[in-house]
Formats: sequence, structure tokens, C-alpha cells
Amino acid sequence: MQHKSELDFKADVLEASYHQPVVVDFWAAWCGPCRVLGPVIEQIAREQSARWNLVKVDTEAFPEVAEAYHIQSIPNVKMFYQGEVIAEFAGAYPRHAILEWLDAHLPDPRKAVAAELLQQLPASRAQVRELIDTHPDLSEPRVALAKHLIFTEPQEAETLVQDIPLGDKWYEAASDIRALTQLMQSDFSEGTPVAQALTQAQQALRRDASSPEGIQQIIQAVLADKHFQQDLPRRAAIALFRLWGDAHPLTQAHRRQFDMALY
Repeated sequence: MQHKSELDFKADVLEASYHQPVVVDFWAAWCGPCRVLGPVIEQIAREQSARWNLVKVDTEAFPEVAEAYHIQSIPNVKMFYQGEVIAEFAGAYPRHAILEWLDAHLPDPRKAVAAELLQQLPASRAQVRELIDTHPDLSEPRVALAKHLIFTEPQEAETLVQDIPLGDKWYEAASDIRALTQLMQSDFSEGTPVAQALTQAQQALRRDASSPEGIQQIIQAVLADKHFQQDLPRRAAIALFRLWGDAHPLTQAHRRQFDMALY
């Protein structure tokens, strides 16, 4: 972290950002919100010093820099990478919001590698598994691989997402996967109408994950007993619709029918 009276913006920010992202906090001594933000972002900078560097720019001392970057209100925070501004925010963000902003915008070479491998699934399954083993903190590859395994290897799919915590941006997707793996692994041998419908849904989804019969049988289970096994029929239907997406033909064909079945 650099907080000094002399500043070489080209060297300290622009050139330095080719080696590591640089976050610039534009502030002034008279600014009350700046005094709120300053200690928070400085503490985070110390905690994450291996990922990015913080440079504090006093807009009173360096008005030409503030003018060059169109600073009209402070505090104003900009992230520089490879000489360019790639993200910014204005105002005294609380700690959790700063952490979310950093997580969303900090360049991460691992994510670029992951994105390329995920585009090649399922052919790249072994490489994605290796990536997960090497970087267990990356949630997206876990979710992406699990989606490919829900209906053929549900136990492995469940294991992949079981540690994704509440608050993670992929938590909702992980919850959907857990609902569907519960559906695929459960023994519905009661002989009741809801159990019979879910058994047929299992069989249809194992044959073809995009089979209309799968969602049709789940909707029948909702009609029979939507609260069965902690709302499993309802949760499984919603999970399927989100897995497919709003534009998918099966979502468009059956979402209204499902909504009506709920009520």
C-alpha cells in the first residue's frame, strides 16, 4: 500500500498495474466519507497484499490526477490493470461490499483457464477435475462439472458442490444441484402416487436429461403432494427450470403448468 506525499502516477499506478492490479483510493482530508472508507479499504489491502496494491491519491495534493480521471465526487475508487481502469465505485462502501467488488473485478488467470475448459465439457472433464483439485476455492468449475453429472453420477455431483457456502455467488446453483441429486438418489418405494411419479421422473431423466417426461412426472408429483420430502417435487422442478434457463423449450412449455400445480 502506498500512501505518500509524493506520487509518480505513471510509475506507481499505470506501470505497476502491469505486474499486479492497483486499486486507487481518491480522497481528501476534509471528506467525511473518505475517513470512513479509508481504514476499511486499507485493512483489506493489507489482508490481500498478494493479490493487489492500494495507492491513496489526495485530490487536494494532486488535482491534475483527479481531473485526468474525471473525479467529481469522493471517495472514488478505481481499479487499474495493464494501464487501464477496469472497475470503479464511488462512496463509502462497507467492508462486505468492497470484498464483493474485489472478487467480481480482480483479474484472476485461473478463471480464464477455467472458462476455456468449461466450454469444452464434457470432453474436458478430467482437466476440470484437476483444476478443482488444484484450486478448491473456485466454485464455478465445481458447479459446471456437477451440472454434467447430475443425472448420470449424482453422488459425485453432490460431493462437488456440498461445500459451497451461503453467500457464495454460486450458492443458488449449488442448491439446485443438491435438490436434483436428492431426486436422483432417493428410493421412492412407498407405492404412493407421489413416489410413483418421482420414480418415473428418475427413470426418464436418466435416459435423457432433456426429456419432457421427466418434468411432466415431477409436475404430477407436485399435484400429488408438493410437500413430499421437504418440498422435493417443488424444489426439483424449480431446479430443472433454472438449469435449463428461461429460453429453453421445456421451461417455456411447462413452467406455467408447474405454477398452476402449486396453487
